[in-house]
This record gives sequence, C-alpha cells and structure tokens, in this order.
Amino acid sequence: MAWRGQLSKNLKELRVLFCQTSEASSSTRAFVEKNYKELKKANPKLPILIRECSGTEPQLWARYHMGVERGIRLEGMTETQISKALEDLVKAGASLKS
Repeated sequence: MAWRGQLSKNLKELRVLFCQTSEASSSTRAFVEKNYKELKKANPKLPILIRECSGTEPQLWARYHMGVERGIRLEGMTETQISKALEDLVKAGASLKS
C-alpha cells in the first residue's frame, strides 16, 4: 500500500462525497472512518475534503495538475473496491504528470 503515501505527489486535492444517512453511502462512510487518519498522516499537506450532503450519491473525486479532475461513483462498492478506486486515481495522476 505504498501508493497511499503518493497521494500528495500525484493529486492536488481529494474529495469524498456521500449522504450522512443513506444505505448507498454506508460503505463510503465506513471507508472514510477507517482510512482518513492514515491517509492524512501520510499526506499532511494534501487537502482531503469530506462532503456530507443529504441525498447525494457516494463519489470520489481527484483533482490533478492543471485543474484536471476525475471522479468515480462509489454506490454499490465495498470498502476494498473503494480503496482500489482510490489507488487507480492516484496511479492515473502519475501518468498525467508525464
């Protein structure tokens, strides 16, 4: 999981959106609860924004160099799948830099 320490090198900002109460957002909420501290500790200067909005679908957004953004809908994903989606976004950021 060395990629977790690469967030701040490949991303300019990470945003997680989810609903505070919906079942569709439950695994995203659990992912944030279990991983936020570790991600922030490994990337202290990276803005990791958590947006809890009533009725919104769970999403993960990465902003890269030059304002490029990529997002992934997380509805129906497990915590493991969300972690893999984040890893893919981080790796995509590395390829955008070259």
